Amino acid sequence: MDQDQPSARPAWRVSNKTPSLQEVNRTIPIPKTMGFWRKLLAFSGPGYLVAVGYMDPGNWATDLAGGSAFGYSLLCVILLSNLMAILLQSLSARLGIATGRDLAQACRDHYSKPVAISLWVLCEIAICACDLAEVIGSAIALNLLFKLPLIWGVCITALDVVAVMYLQNKGFRYIEALVVTLIVIIGLCFLAEIVFSKPSFAGVMGGFVPKLEVIRDPKMLYIAIVILGATVMPHNLYLHSAIVQTRKYEQNAAGKAEAIKFATLDSTLALTFALFINAAILIMAAATFHAHGQHDVAEIQDAYKLLSPVLSVPIASAIFALALLASGQNSTLTGTLAGQIVMEGFLNLRLRPWLRRLITRLIAIIPAVIATALYGESGTAKLLIFSQVVLSLQLSFAVIPLILFTNDRRKMGEFVNSGWIKLLAWFTASIIVALNVKYLLDFCGITDWFMRLVR
Repeated sequence: MDQDQPSARPAWRVSNKTPSLQEVNRTIPIPKTMGFWRKLLAFSGPGYLVAVGYMDPGNWATDLAGGSAFGYSLLCVILLSNLMAILLQSLSARLGIATGRDLAQACRDHYSKPVAISLWVLCEIAICACDLAEVIGSAIALNLLFKLPLIWGVCITALDVVAVMYLQNKGFRYIEALVVTLIVIIGLCFLAEIVFSKPSFAGVMGGFVPKLEVIRDPKMLYIAIVILGATVMPHNLYLHSAIVQTRKYEQNAAGKAEAIKFATLDSTLALTFALFINAAILIMAAATFHAHGQHDVAEIQDAYKLLSPVLSVPIASAIFALALLASGQNSTLTGTLAGQIVMEGFLNLRLRPWLRRLITRLIAIIPAVIATALYGESGTAKLLIFSQVVLSLQLSFAVIPLILFTNDRRKMGEFVNSGWIKLLAWFTASIIVALNVKYLLDFCGITDWFMRLVR
């Protein structure tokens, strides 16, 4: 049967009786009499929480590696990844608003229990990988700024759960305000770094043009896949579908249509800003390191040490570390929320809010502590880049259910994806799957074996 044809069969295997993020669900009012700009302001916030995941420390390591090794060439991958992110996050918001379910709840209510549990485990692996990057990034920043040992930095960063609990009790708008403030700090820092590094305008513009070389060169493809994994994050799809429901829009067709329009606009604007941050990191690396013959700067610590001497700007390194700290703290805040949403959604747990957050935080933070203790400062770059590869490999297991759900008229009603959105969504999923398969074949040596065979 075609997905778009109505059926007597129920849309969901089981009904959903618990709203997503119950303590803040529908707590932010949207007055009916507001004009366009005030309404956009009222709906703005969730997109910026999502955008945080697209500028986290994992992106820093990948963008530094890509910029120093290949100059501006991989800017096209950042642009493509960001366009994919804009599309997928709009689908995530649409799912949450149209169905009243976040993506985790939708998976739980649609799939059998074994499948749902498997998807939960895969999602927790992705969150652990993401947290590894965020926590290590914050710990590195604390080490660079205050000479604090990495392991202590990791433990301090783990306390962000307390900040989330405090701010969420005061109101969800306080969390959004803190996140936006930290994003502004990151943006200002990188605006300064771009001014200091004086990149080639022609080189930057040329970098945004797609090149076949990205696919042909295994080293470049590896970094491209890592950038994809660092940009389009699985847990952000779960997060966005939940936090759009903090707005108290009308629960009718007109109210939901308006909420979808403003939520999509909010996330598009926020992710455009994230594109600037990601591109700025790679451009800075290309203009500062690649242009001066330093093609192997992948460690954040190396970038910090080299920035001021290479640019002859004493404060360049300190600004870089400050932006890293703001990025890491921002990412751990939203990562904590995403962990809570995923565990509650898939497992339908009934625990006290503080206990839920503590459990979800420990699941994600313990691997980060162990990895930092085992590998220390020397292995942080490899850990950061490897964490993004893990994220990229997990991405299909969040993207494909999201597309299936939002393409299903029985689930979405009049808010089902239009034909051209369906086409774009499956094209995006195909790129993600194809890049990951190509990477795995290269990583396992199968590509080289096959090429020798055909010769």
